[in-house]
Amino acid sequence: MQIHPTHLQIKKMETKMSLRVIKRRKFESVEETEGSTSEGTKERNLEASVEVDVCTHPGSFGHMCIRCGQKLDGDSGVTFGYIHKGLRLQDEEISRLRDTDMKNLLLRKKLNLVLDLDHTLLNSTHLVHLSSEELHLHTQTDSLGDVSKGSLFKLEHMHMMTKLRPFVRTFLKEANEMFEMYIYTMGDRPYALEMAKLLDPQGEYFNAKVISRDDGTQKHQKGLDVVLGQDSAVLILDDTEHAWMKHKDNLILMERYHFFASSCQQFGFNCKSLAELKSDEDETDGALSKILKVLKQVHCTFFDKLQDDLVVRDVRQVLSSLRSEVLNGCVIVFSRIFHGALPALRKMAEQMGATCLTELEPSVTHVVATDAGTEKSRWAVKENKFLVHPRWIEAANYFWQKQPEENFFLKKK
Repeated sequence: MQIHPTHLQIKKMETKMSLRVIKRRKFESVEETEGSTSEGTKERNLEASVEVDVCTHPGSFGHMCIRCGQKLDGDSGVTFGYIHKGLRLQDEEISRLRDTDMKNLLLRKKLNLVLDLDHTLLNSTHLVHLSSEELHLHTQTDSLGDVSKGSLFKLEHMHMMTKLRPFVRTFLKEANEMFEMYIYTMGDRPYALEMAKLLDPQGEYFNAKVISRDDGTQKHQKGLDVVLGQDSAVLILDDTEHAWMKHKDNLILMERYHFFASSCQQFGFNCKSLAELKSDEDETDGALSKILKVLKQVHCTFFDKLQDDLVVRDVRQVLSSLRSEVLNGCVIVFSRIFHGALPALRKMAEQMGATCLTELEPSVTHVVATDAGTEKSRWAVKENKFLVHPRWIEAANYFWQKQPEENFFLKKK
């Protein structure tokens, strides 16, 4: 089983701590039994004792220093309980570990990838929330004895059913070649570990790198402060942007996976679920397949196309650059867009390289509207410009690729 470098470092800390404590106890024992030592020897022993006891206390297990074993007061630093129960590290030690992790990753031509669970890699529901049209799933679940060959699982002990997103196993296998992967979910720790077993039954991908809401430092927020990787080398894949308020530049926003009816209802969709339709996302042309191509492009650009030193490269700049090419050359005017939605839609389009205008002019290529009867919409038809629904912009944002306008044409009602 592959052991994450950080885990090795933590083990080394434990070993160092044990050796220091043993060394100190041996010294104290010798000092007690050798009462007749000369003054010079006593002075040397005193100097050695001071040298052993001087410690910057880089972290702790419980309230015991991981280096010298001294009992510490206070709760300063950041808790990394998902790596080792009770582990707390100080800022200086975190920086050191991140620098070490960065060097190790670059040597292996890898970056870090933080993956959300729900609606990103899978979809779960409580058994009692299955709709009447989803009850057929009870007879279609796969064996928990060999989860690597299945995608729909009934977890009786948790009263839940989980459906893995199509293509997820290929996604993880190929992403593992380019990234050190973490799971980071707003679910609790028992749930996170159960889902990790379904996704990674052999422990090849995540090992101890499973982060739950119990490990975060801010309520209802996710943060890279509990990830032992440099921000400049971390990509995040999540369906919820507002969960990453401090790290939006690292985020690849994922189209949500709604397999169960309860998931559709949670987000206000009044439609049948994939399970009710007895359907699913396409294996080869679905969301994970498309995002894998984006990840490969980011990885290739970071390692093979940039000219500056590896250590100063920043994956956030790579993401921004690639995103700005998606709608490059498109000139957009909006019409009859709900006022609250317009700023976000405009920002999304501009981040993808589009130019957004407020008035019509010959350079306009697209009118984005929800009503084909507005003056701007009629102008688009008359001038042979593209008249598309706002979902055209949203789809381009999810798939990092300009979508065929004919799939989003706005027609008169």
